[in-house]
Amino acid sequence: MTPPSQSQPRRAAFDHEKLRVYQVELEFLAWVSPLIDEAKTSARGKGREVCDQLDRASLSALLNTAEGNGKRRGQVRAKYFDDARGSATECAACLDAMVAKGIIPPESILEGKAMLIQIVSMLCGLVDRFDQPDCRCHEETVEYRIAELSETAERMRKRTRKRTI
Repeated sequence: MTPPSQSQPRRAAFDHEKLRVYQVELEFLAWVSPLIDEAKTSARGKGREVCDQLDRASLSALLNTAEGNGKRRGQVRAKYFDDARGSATECAACLDAMVAKGIIPPESILEGKAMLIQIVSMLCGLVDRFDQPDCRCHEETVEYRIAELSETAERMRKRTRKRTI
């Protein structure tokens, strides 16, 4: 056993790498890449567009999640997470299109669809969490009391008249 002082150094991690959704998106990317390669070769061109779109959408979901988590303003973060959610649902549609075109059998997409449902659910939660108006700068609600202001103004006017006389 290695003594603690000689153990491997801790790996630095970006904040987005700590997100569970990011980890599942990486799992999906690893799962879908061989499927895309196999579909491109077996389909002989008839599914190339949908395969390319699936490749782009899966990468887009991952990248938007990472970029969104790096944003400081809540609503900006929510926009990136919402874009990532859109890309994940696009991936699901691409898988459906591949089945509809006869490129792959329906049972071959079940695992990927299960991951995508998980991804979309987590991203919806992040969008809901951060999609709120930025509350850093706001005014407290104040009830105006006009009668009191008028009385104060009248007293000030009387003081001013007495001084000038």
